[in-house]
Amino acid sequence: GDISSCGNDGDEATARLVEARPGTVAVLGDSVYDAGAPQEFSECYEPTWGRFKDRTRPAVGNHEYLTPGAAGYFDYFGTNAGPAGLGYYSYDLGAWHIVVLNSLCWEVGGCSADDPQAVWLADDLRRNQASCTLAYWHFPRFSSGLHGGSDVVQAYWELLYESGAEIVLAGHDHTYESFAPMDARGNGDPERGLREFVVGTGGASHYGFPVSLPNSEARNADTFGVLVLTLHPDRYEWEFVPVADRTFSDRGEGTCHP
Repeated sequence: GDISSCGNDGDEATARLVEARPGTVAVLGDSVYDAGAPQEFSECYEPTWGRFKDRTRPAVGNHEYLTPGAAGYFDYFGTNAGPAGLGYYSYDLGAWHIVVLNSLCWEVGGCSADDPQAVWLADDLRRNQASCTLAYWHFPRFSSGLHGGSDVVQAYWELLYESGAEIVLAGHDHTYESFAPMDARGNGDPERGLREFVVGTGGASHYGFPVSLPNSEARNADTFGVLVLTLHPDRYEWEFVPVADRTFSDRGEGTCHP
C-alpha cells in the first residue's frame, strides 16, 4: 500500500521487487498520490506498478476518494477492482479464499454490522468452503503508527475472527508492522486469532511509531519494501523484502485454523 508519487522514486524501487516475483499483487490502498486522479494513475502509477496491472487485485484507500467516487481508481483497475463503485469483492487463490474490503465504508452504505458491506461479508464467509481465508483493506484495525488503529473496520474484524480467518493486511500508516494473532478485541489469541500485517511501504514516504501496541512483533519505519506471502493448502509463510539499499527484514510462518 501507499505506493506511487511522481515526487520520488520509491515506487520504482519496490516495483523492481515485484517484477522479480510471480504471483498475485495485493495493493492495499492509496495506490497513487495525491488524489487518485486519472492523470496521476497514467503519469505516476502506470510506469512503475502499472507493469503488474493484469495480476493486481487492489483495495481502495482514502486518497483515491479525493477524486469523487474514487472514479480514477475504478476506471484504472476496471474489473480487477471488483464491481464498479463498491470496492469490496472476493476471489479464490489456490486453496485460499481472499476477501477485499472498502475501509472507506461510509462511502458504500455504512460501517456497522447491519450495513451493506458487512452483510455481504457475512454471506461471503458463510458460503466460503476454503480452509484458509485472508482479507485486506486500507485502514488497519491495529497499528502503532502515526494514524493508529481504526475502529471503523471493527465489524469486519469480528466477522473474520468468528469465521476462523487467518490473515488481515492493511496499509495507511507508512510503516511495516506485524502482529501476533489477536481476537476480536485485540487480545492475543494464538489458537484462533487473526494475524495482521500493516504494509504501507510501497514507496510514498515514511511515518514513525508514536506508540508500541500489545502483540506487535516486528516494526520498521524507514524501509520501503514488499510483503511476500506464500499460501500453502493448510499454512502460510511470510517475508518482508526490503528495497535494494536497505537491510530490514521480517519472516515467519503460521498454520490455518482447523
